[in-house]
Amino acid sequence: MINRPTGSAPNFTSACIVMFGVNLSWVFLVVWAMWGLIAVAALGWVVNQWMLWLDMRRAREAARYG
Repeated sequence: MINRPTGSAPNFTSACIVMFGVNLSWVFLVVWAMWGLIAVAALGWVVNQWMLWLDMRRAREAARYG
C-alpha cells in the first residue's frame, strides 16, 4: 500500500445545484405531461415550502451552535 498524503476533496456544490435544477425541470415536465399545470404548481409550492423549512432549520441550528 502506498502511503502518500491525500489532497482536499473537490467542491461539488455548484455541480449539485445545477443538477438539482436539471432534475427538477424534467420532473416538472413529466408531471405536467401526466397531470397538468396545476399539479406542477402544487409540486413547486411543496418544494418551495420544503426548502424554506430546511433553511429555517439550518438557521436555527447555526444560532444554537454559533
